[in-house]
Amino acid sequence: MKPRVLVVEDSSLSRDALVLALGGAGFDAVPAANGAEALAYLSDGHRVDVILLDLMMPVMDGWTLIRRLRDENVAPGVPVVVFSADRDGRQKPFDVDGALRKPFELEELQEMVERLLRPRPAA
Repeated sequence: MKPRVLVVEDSSLSRDALVLALGGAGFDAVPAANGAEALAYLSDGHRVDVILLDLMMPVMDGWTLIRRLRDENVAPGVPVVVFSADRDGRQKPFDVDGALRKPFELEELQEMVERLLRPRPAA
């Protein structure tokens, strides 16, 4: 079974490009247009292996989605990679598993997703 990646991005052009690129790299990429759509998808019991999340979105931004996922215990343990064009170095209020600054190379994204999907050694 292909690893499932939830792509949460408000720009339809960027979202479609990410879904297409990840699909071509062997992932099952599921699109969501905003945090509310992603939360509804995950709350319905759909399982994903990684969440790729734009931070700056209308309806529900990325930080709000992360807080809701944690507060409501939705998708526990699923790695979250955030991306944003925000260049002011704003402090992250939550720990995330990866961060990319837009624009990024698709190879960079693919490498990060593959790294997060590798089994972690037992502690």
